[in-house]
Amino acid sequence: MYPQSSQKKYWKFSNEQQLANMRARHNQDYIAKHQEKWEASGKADFFLTVEEERHLLQHYCVNMKEFCKRFEPAMPKSVIGSAFHYFKRFYIYNSPMDYHPKEILATCVYLACKVEEFNVSIGQFIGNIKGDRSKAMDIILANELLLMQQLNYYLTIHNPFRPIEGFLIDIKTRCSLVNPDRLRMGIDEFIEKTYLTDICLLYAPSQIALAAVLHAASKEQENLDHYVTESLFQNSKEKLPVLIEAVRKIRSMVKAIDIPPKDVIRQIEKKLEACRNQETNLDRL
Repeated sequence: MYPQSSQKKYWKFSNEQQLANMRARHNQDYIAKHQEKWEASGKADFFLTVEEERHLLQHYCVNMKEFCKRFEPAMPKSVIGSAFHYFKRFYIYNSPMDYHPKEILATCVYLACKVEEFNVSIGQFIGNIKGDRSKAMDIILANELLLMQQLNYYLTIHNPFRPIEGFLIDIKTRCSLVNPDRLRMGIDEFIEKTYLTDICLLYAPSQIALAAVLHAASKEQENLDHYVTESLFQNSKEKLPVLIEAVRKIRSMVKAIDIPPKDVIRQIEKKLEACRNQETNLDRL
């Protein structure tokens, strides 16, 4: 299904540099559009830099992960994965100065609940939000159509969870590994970490799944190299170099995750309040 999906056709990108270039372009577009603010402020650093936007979005990815983990009733993994896809996609083509991440975050999770058929009402949903819940509901509902438009209505997400189950079943069948289910904790931890990266925009779900399985096996001091080369790709070894490089890069990206300090985020958010687009500031509702 994934090879013919809109996810692969429209939302899979070549490399990290392509994503960085796209985000930088939208940062500069926002600054050019709102140049009068800069001139009025008299400050050369009035707007967020590309790096500051990156730190801010990373911070809100952490917040989203924590929100989903403490959500009641317990949120399925597919909902969490889809919500992160939406959030990442939205900020390829939009600057956080145009749309505040705290507003888009909740909308992404709410939309993912609907798409993945996790049946919670808007009342149940906002019951998990701290602060002014009435205002939160207004913001989520006001942003829902905007989010779908920015996603070009491509809402079906292929997450790595089905491939993971397929690998575990196959390992039980064709590998001598004792109790493959003991890998699940390490797999889940790895997948959660991918949410703090752009991995979902760069690699296929099956590649992410295999990287998670191999990472979990290594944590258990198990080696699945023979399974991969002699069982999994026994009849298509020409594909191995590409797969090995993808798995290596995925694991490297997870290892390189950098969470910005809270004091840095406080400064960025203070700066954001001055330079954000007030026309899209739904906090004023």
